[in-house]
Formats: sequence, C-alpha cells, structure tokens
Amino acid sequence: MDDNRTKAFVDETVNFLEEIIRFPSLGGQEEEVMQFMYKKFLPLVDEAELVPLSDEILNDPEYSSPIPGIKYDGRHYLRLKLNGTGTGKSLIFNAHADVVPPSTEDQFEPSIKEGHIYGRGASDDKGQIAVFYLMLKMIKEKNLRLKGDIIFHIVVEEENGGNGTLAAIRSGDKADAVIVLESSNLKIFTAVRGAVWFKVTCTGVSGHSGYSGQTVSALKLAVRVMQILEDYHGKLLAGSRGLPLFDEYENPMPITFGKLQAGNWPAATPNKAVLEGVLGFLPNKTRFEIMKEMEEAILQEGDEQLREHFKLEFTYRHDGHMLDENHPLVTTLAGACSRAGIEPQNAAMVASCDAWFYSKLLNIPSVVFGPGELSVAHSDHENIAIDQIEKTARILVDFIEHWCNEPG
Repeated sequence: MDDNRTKAFVDETVNFLEEIIRFPSLGGQEEEVMQFMYKKFLPLVDEAELVPLSDEILNDPEYSSPIPGIKYDGRHYLRLKLNGTGTGKSLIFNAHADVVPPSTEDQFEPSIKEGHIYGRGASDDKGQIAVFYLMLKMIKEKNLRLKGDIIFHIVVEEENGGNGTLAAIRSGDKADAVIVLESSNLKIFTAVRGAVWFKVTCTGVSGHSGYSGQTVSALKLAVRVMQILEDYHGKLLAGSRGLPLFDEYENPMPITFGKLQAGNWPAATPNKAVLEGVLGFLPNKTRFEIMKEMEEAILQEGDEQLREHFKLEFTYRHDGHMLDENHPLVTTLAGACSRAGIEPQNAAMVASCDAWFYSKLLNIPSVVFGPGELSVAHSDHENIAIDQIEKTARILVDFIEHWCNEPG
C-alpha cells in the first residue's frame, strides 16, 4: 500500500479515536457513541446494523448486574460484516465501547504526546475499535475479497460484566474463531483468567457504644469475612500453580475488596454492612466451583453469629479459558506477527474479559490480542501508542488474508 495513503489512513484513524474518546460512554451511556460509529463504519463494510438491546436480557441466566437499575430498551450494540465470497474460515472480532469512570476531569478530552493518544478509553477499549477502523480502511483500499465472512461485534457493558457480548452471542452469530481486542502489547493471550464479583451482606444488632454486650457489629462481621476470603484466596492461589503462562506472575489472580459500607454514627454499632469485591481465578477452576467454595469458607471459618447472618451474592461471573498454543488460530496469528517484524509471544491475561463468552458458551476457539499496555488501563494516564495501532491493523489484515481464505 502506498506510504502516503497509509499515512492518511493513520491520520484519519487518530482523528476517529479522538472523536470517540470525547463521548463519555460509561456503562449504560454508550448510545451516542454507537450512533456516531455506525455512521463512520457504514461506508467501509458490506453490512452495518445497530442491533437493538432489550430489557429481556435481565432474565438471562448469564446476565451480570453490578449496576443497579440499568435498562436496555432503546440501546444498541454495533454489528458490522464483511461478506465472504466462498467457503473460507469465518471470524468474529470483538471490542467494547464502554469505559470506566474517569480518573481526572479532563480524561474525555484526548491529547497527543510523543506519539501516544491519552484519554479515558484510549487503550481500554476505544483504541481497539480504532484498529477496526484502520483495518477496514486498508481492506477497502486493497479491494480485498475473502472467502470467509468477518463479523465485528462492538459492544456495550464489558466493564460491568459483558452484557453487550452476551446479547451478541445470543443473536446466533457464530464463526470458526474469535479475536477479542484488548490491550496485550501485541502478545497473543491464549490463556485468560476468570473472575467473580461478590457482595456479602452481614447483619448484626445495633446499639449505643456504652452497651457493647447487647450489640453485634455488622462491620466487624464484614471484616472477618475479608479475613476468611483472604485466607481462601491464598489456598486457591497455592493450588493453582502449574499453569505455565500464569506461573510467571507472583499473583495472577488477586482478590480485591473495593467497597465496604456500614454505619452512620461513630458511637453506634451498625446493624448492616455490605462488602463488595472481585476474586480472580485461573482456568483450573470453574466459576461455579469458586462460588461454592467461597460460601463454604465463610460457613466453615465464621463463628455462629457470622454463619447465620450473612448473605453472599455474585453480580458478575466469568470463567477463565485456555487455547492450545498449536491451534491454527494461534499459529496463523503468530505467523502474521512474524511477517510484521513482531516476535510472536503467547502469554496469559491476568484480567478477565469478554472472550470467555465465545470460548465457553459457544465453544469457539478464542484469543485476546491488541495494541497498548493493560497496566495503564483505568488509570489517570491511560494511553495508547499510535504506531501500535497501525502495526496491529497491519497484522490483522495479514491474518485475515490467510485465515479467511483457508477452507472452512
């Protein structure tokens, strides 16, 4: 491709990324950016559709619910398609348009410094959507016709459990492979850990600080739950060693306590405490095993008061998954990396993402791949390198030329 045309496409992609960063697309507030992207992608694909979401998804057994009261009627995810010409292998790409709340007031106003674009969502995950934009520009310029279909799912609500991808997999779309774009620094994540978000509600007996013998502190019960779950996590981590891609990390599956709400007065014992957090786990365990073991740990390690006065709920439940490094999806992507001058490297993702929906619920081989550093996501200095966006687009265009022209 002509260098001047490539530079023009990259410049257009940077402008596109800056535009979508400006949309404050928090969970449940993605509609405006979806409408904007639909218009931008429409000339680049054979099919573009704003797929309606419905409140019916609230009844799906895989629905995640960490945002109370969120609704779906009148909202959409974006589905794009390049139609294949024959019987080649098909492919689904996935990326998400929602972002976490900003760390600073100006994060929805992008800036460029030393070849990096800064702003909320720059790496997680709007920079990945920008890769799609540049890929499609390149494909159109090359007039590339492929034998296999390519579908793009640009979804909502990845950050709060993957409800947009859940809707997409319920739509009936299937393929021979899936690549979920998240920041991987161009490593091929063939292994992805799971996670459960939990909420523990403890109840006690409220009262005056002068009558401690007649009160039971729900706050102290919640602190005890934290200790129990920390101990459980330690045992879980020790029993999860032996998975090579994860073993290079000291703690690839941390437990995080993010919220604890209790009481309204320093001199009064609270009768209710609500503890919320997330527990990561590796593919040697299922989410169902983890949820059962967490409850059993509290029942076994807690005293009588705690055992009879806690409620454990799960608002987000993702399984982990692994793909054999010799699978054709991995080797074909590795070949595209090599041809681009990038040393292929298989690695583990020490966070959860939407890839498990395809891998576990649809049984489609899936990997995670993309530009950017996962370590800067959600931070006050979230950014992505422009040259990595270009490299990723080149790699993935090369990949689909090989993958989608192979017999399905």
